[in-house]
Amino acid sequence: MSEQVKYFQADIFKTLAHPMRLHILELLREGERCVCEIVPALGTEQPNVSRHLALLTKEGILSRRKEGLKVFYRVNDSRLYQLLDISKEMLKMHWESRSKILA
Repeated sequence: MSEQVKYFQADIFKTLAHPMRLHILELLREGERCVCEIVPALGTEQPNVSRHLALLTKEGILSRRKEGLKVFYRVNDSRLYQLLDISKEMLKMHWESRSKILA
């Protein structure tokens, strides 16, 4: 694997490495959503959500489209959810093994 590819991979992981962005991705798991739905679901200010959406879009993880005054976002590659699901399984296994050690 080339050095440049490693840097691109690291950029994607850095972009994913925020709870708010992971929450946004989970909201988009079932498909495209309007910002007007995303903001209330996250319970935070619209400028904060917009900043996270912009980062996910800049990195190519999300796409956006406008329909009148509404802006809709969607995940570009659904395989992203395999990555997120695998990371959850890894975390679950990690905590299960730690809890056995601590018991």
